[in-house]
Amino acid sequence: MIRVGTGFDVHAYDPAAPLRLAGLDWPGEPGLAGHSDGDAVCHAIVDALLSAAGLGDIGGLVGVDDPDTKDAASTGFITAALKRLAEHGWQPSNVSVQIIGERPKFAPRRNEAQRVMSELVGAPVSLGATTTDHLGFTGRGEGVAVIATALITQG
Repeated sequence: MIRVGTGFDVHAYDPAAPLRLAGLDWPGEPGLAGHSDGDAVCHAIVDALLSAAGLGDIGGLVGVDDPDTKDAASTGFITAALKRLAEHGWQPSNVSVQIIGERPKFAPRRNEAQRVMSELVGAPVSLGATTTDHLGFTGRGEGVAVIATALITQG
């Protein structure tokens, strides 16, 4: 059996925090606000994986009021989602991610981010990025949005 799921996440910039995006640190860039490290790529991937399997969303996996997840690395949320999928007989086949925002400039680190995310997910993860031509909150440089699509298989 094959299933597809979509995930979406958005975070405002927080200049007081370090930027963690797609499992990478981005020195010199404003961070993302959030209970955890705010890695919107990881959060969208978690939602896409869980959605595909019909297992809820990131809020049901890790709570924003849980002190154990305060400032936590979001890569651990992907690991937790993969464990939940495996418990139900699912495994990822691939994930496609689109980052929407004016910064950071993603292209120079795309291959590195794809390698890190693919190793973490245990399946190919492709990453793309786009701007909104200065329209909306992402275009005004207020934050980033991320859309992820996951293909999973069972059996």
